[in-house]
Amino acid sequence: AHASSDNQNNERDISKGLLLQRRHSESIHALNFKRLIGFRPYVASESGGAAGDLARRIYPAGALVYAGIIGLAAAAALLLEKQTDLKILLVGFAMTLGAGIAVGNAARPLIALGQMALTFLPISLACFAIGTLPMLTMGLILPALAAGLTFVTFIAYSSLAQQVRIAQEEQRLAAQMQEQARRDTVTGLANRFGFESAAQALLQQAETRRMKALLWLDINRFQEINDLFGHHKGDLVLAEVARRIRTLLPEGAVAARFGSDEFVILAPVSSRRAVDDLAAQLGQQIKNPIRIGTDRLEAGVAIGIAFAGPDSHDLEKLMQHGALALFHAKLAGRNQIAFFNPAMTRELARRKEIEAELRGAIQRDELALYFQPIIDLATGRIRAFEALVRWFHPEKGELTPDEFIPVAEDTGLIITLGNWITRTAARACASWPADVHLAVNLSPAQLRAPGAALGISAALRETGLNPARLELEVTESLFVEECHETTVFMEHLAAQGVRFSLDDFGTGYSSLHYINKYPFSTIKVDRSFVSGPATGLRTEAIIRAVAEMGATLGMEIVAEGLETPDQVAAVRAAGCTLGQGYYFSRPVPEHLALRLLEDERRLAGRLLAG
Repeated sequence: AHASSDNQNNERDISKGLLLQRRHSESIHALNFKRLIGFRPYVASESGGAAGDLARRIYPAGALVYAGIIGLAAAAALLLEKQTDLKILLVGFAMTLGAGIAVGNAARPLIALGQMALTFLPISLACFAIGTLPMLTMGLILPALAAGLTFVTFIAYSSLAQQVRIAQEEQRLAAQMQEQARRDTVTGLANRFGFESAAQALLQQAETRRMKALLWLDINRFQEINDLFGHHKGDLVLAEVARRIRTLLPEGAVAARFGSDEFVILAPVSSRRAVDDLAAQLGQQIKNPIRIGTDRLEAGVAIGIAFAGPDSHDLEKLMQHGALALFHAKLAGRNQIAFFNPAMTRELARRKEIEAELRGAIQRDELALYFQPIIDLATGRIRAFEALVRWFHPEKGELTPDEFIPVAEDTGLIITLGNWITRTAARACASWPADVHLAVNLSPAQLRAPGAALGISAALRETGLNPARLELEVTESLFVEECHETTVFMEHLAAQGVRFSLDDFGTGYSSLHYINKYPFSTIKVDRSFVSGPATGLRTEAIIRAVAEMGATLGMEIVAEGLETPDQVAAVRAAGCTLGQGYYFSRPVPEHLALRLLEDERRLAGRLLAG
């Protein structure tokens, strides 16, 4: 069953809120890349706890007393001390303190100005008291310097205050977004995000030493209700079902609307019999007629049930068991109840579901491309972006490529999906600077399909992208079996100028025969050699050998999975020419990729102008 239009809009808004939070997190990780090209964000922090509170309370008085002592000491040295070196030392220290604190303490302008006055004023008065021309001159300079530093202090304070206001507003919006992201607007129950948070907390409660039961409910005939009575009444039915569920919830239970017509309950229970009774009551309550205005509506429910022991904290596994139990309950017919047992094959159910839904995902704009920069390790500039597909399902949330790409390959949907990825990524790349290239992964099933090369050529013509800017990434598993179609495909596109990259080098067969036979221009060293648990002298030697081979053959060597400065330095020293990984940036949406390029060009322009 599908959601009503109002319900779909509400869930789409929530999904967008979650995507904004995720993209904001990804843009934060992209700052590591900006650091490589010279960007330095401002970071401020304060100590916490009782000691920090006490320090903040006594700091103003202590700072002023300290400044006053320094100022008086310097003035006394001018008036009483005959040793010139000591005078210079004390006066110089006092003036440095007064000037430095004006900016260093700009967040507390009154304290900063007070310290500056307490250091400068005694010195200035001492200068006037001495009365010599040099002393009078310095006595006049100090007030002028204080006026200038006062201006600087308030400019810095204004800037800091603006940053604080921006941070507070972002914090307020984030809190508002988080609340919206946890609540279903139709039923008032928690949504998927809110349920997962509350359910995980329930599973980890030490005092709840009872077994927990997950009940996954799917409303029967909901699509028929929407079609016959309209989406508005469909939402009213969902709200009434949620009300009835609330009346039956055991103490300490968590309930949520988990999909368009699905509800999930996690409850502490004393026995299997108690769960049987709860499921029977839920089924009976939901089957009772629902009166909306003058209409009398009837619906049933399928319920899948899974159990977690008192010491079980694995919510993901529990949800998998519950979903599979629901799948079998629906297979058994309407208004059925099924308990999970190990004989159920969760993977089969999941793959069938994905296969059915993936066919329309492109048309429904559920798929999106993210781009991860590939960095020139010598210059720190962006040389290319790798296009990575993401599926933002309106009901299930974000699905990883590992969940749907294998299904697409097995069912032949990879051809349609691959053509969409290439066309969409090429369209994005066409708007980038001409020296920035595009890397796209190719599935073996996609490459061997009839007309695969024609599909990529058509995408290049349609978008106007220069074929030389496109690099197709293939893995070593493609060459396990000699295939004439593979050779024809690569030779056809290479003749047009398309480049090829051997991805995940070192994880498969790593035969040099492939590099010699096929037109590769790039080798991507697998992340396991860079950031895996087995990294060491052996892996460094392997990377160095691959880099030396690439240099001899005129090939680019990309190190994947870079996460730390030490890893970047190591692969650069080994001879790798390009780098990719979270150290530089997580995969980002198209508009953030374009922003990274704009920031890089803007900084380069400033450096040239300077």
